[in-house]
Amino acid sequence: MANAIFGTDGVRGRANTHPMTAEIAMRLGQAAADRFRRGAHRHRVVIGKDTRLSGYMIESALQAGFTSVGMDVFLLGPVPTPAVGMLTRSMRADVGVMISASHNPFEDNGVKLFGPDGFKLSDEDEAEIVALMESGPTLAEADQIGRARRVDGGAERYIEFAKSTFPKGLRLDGLKVVVDCANGAAYRVAPAVLWELGAEVIALGVAPDGLNINARCGSTAPEAAQAEVIARGADLGVALDGDADRVVLIDERGRIVDGDQIMALIAGRWAAAGRLAQGALVTTIMSNLGLERHLAAQGVRTLRTRVGDRYVVERMRAEGCNVGGEQSGHVILSDFATTGDGLIAALQALAAVTEAGRPASETLTLFTPLPQLLRSVRYDRAAQPLDAPAVRAAIAAAEARLDGAGRLVIRPSGTEPVIRVMAEGEDEAVVTQAVEAVCAAVVMAAG
Repeated sequence: MANAIFGTDGVRGRANTHPMTAEIAMRLGQAAADRFRRGAHRHRVVIGKDTRLSGYMIESALQAGFTSVGMDVFLLGPVPTPAVGMLTRSMRADVGVMISASHNPFEDNGVKLFGPDGFKLSDEDEAEIVALMESGPTLAEADQIGRARRVDGGAERYIEFAKSTFPKGLRLDGLKVVVDCANGAAYRVAPAVLWELGAEVIALGVAPDGLNINARCGSTAPEAAQAEVIARGADLGVALDGDADRVVLIDERGRIVDGDQIMALIAGRWAAAGRLAQGALVTTIMSNLGLERHLAAQGVRTLRTRVGDRYVVERMRAEGCNVGGEQSGHVILSDFATTGDGLIAALQALAAVTEAGRPASETLTLFTPLPQLLRSVRYDRAAQPLDAPAVRAAIAAAEARLDGAGRLVIRPSGTEPVIRVMAEGEDEAVVTQAVEAVCAAVVMAAG
């Protein structure tokens, strides 16, 4: 079995096809249990999921795998990914599991694993788990097989936790907020948190049926939330993805506020308050150069990593930073959470709007991004288009066209079979030409 079953965010694929089959999920559970078995205590795992139909199948298979090697299973039901990280630590579990394909359509599913510290696994941990899947499990004796139980109140614990991150003494009274939960994991908790903090809540994407997660809703399709903000005269919109670990915001004019702007807001506010650890923000190679320039003017450093929120977290831990994230809306605030948390990031933005007493459009958009264009080219996983001489030549020509006045980033996605091609620079026309030329070469090579 190749290490490639793990991508940038766990194991992901189309449900009922390799690697997202019940058989692989069971073996993954067995191997993860073996990897994190420690000491003589009764071992336990917490398992959460989003609202996909295939979640039932994957949950049952994981449960079988964990119990077969003697680990007790605590089933949380639908909760956001960050809730799993939090409850893994809170419940003293040895492993945490989130069943989700994040922003992908319902046909896909995935498994994200957390260690006992509540953090996602390293590449080394994943490699060990793959090796254990190949070598086979150590099955428990008949009297040592694990037990499983449903845990009531996991969502309620997360609601209280999320509210505790909001500044004490501050309320959202008088704010009208549209929240789009993408028919996903936060469909109950996000509206509850905002309402309990005093907001007038207009909830979208809160009727999951197993098939409609991320369907024309949520952070990757925020048009419905934008329209609702305008139609209802809302002060702010919050659009989460299927597992609520990322967010985009919408100002009162219906304009999108992406992860770069959210990070600029939080990092700047925390720096001014003396609480930005190491005076730095950790983000990925995809974040706009405008963010870096904006923060540099405030004396805040920008540290970049490869794409993937767990790589951001690893760099944050290595450097001692407490704010990081991705342009896509993963925002990690390690004072509160071990992974990206869309709701907590939104609460920080809502606190800024409330304290400023000014419209979201004046509070949340802090810099003008440089022209940036991102395109995705789908390809057959068996193909290797980036190795083709014509593609390498197109990349070299595009870099020469940018001529040191911009950036070109090309990478295979870690979650789906596409090549991401991104360029940014001072001249929008040059940026567009660079991306289109590389995409055309990839399409030819992949065809």
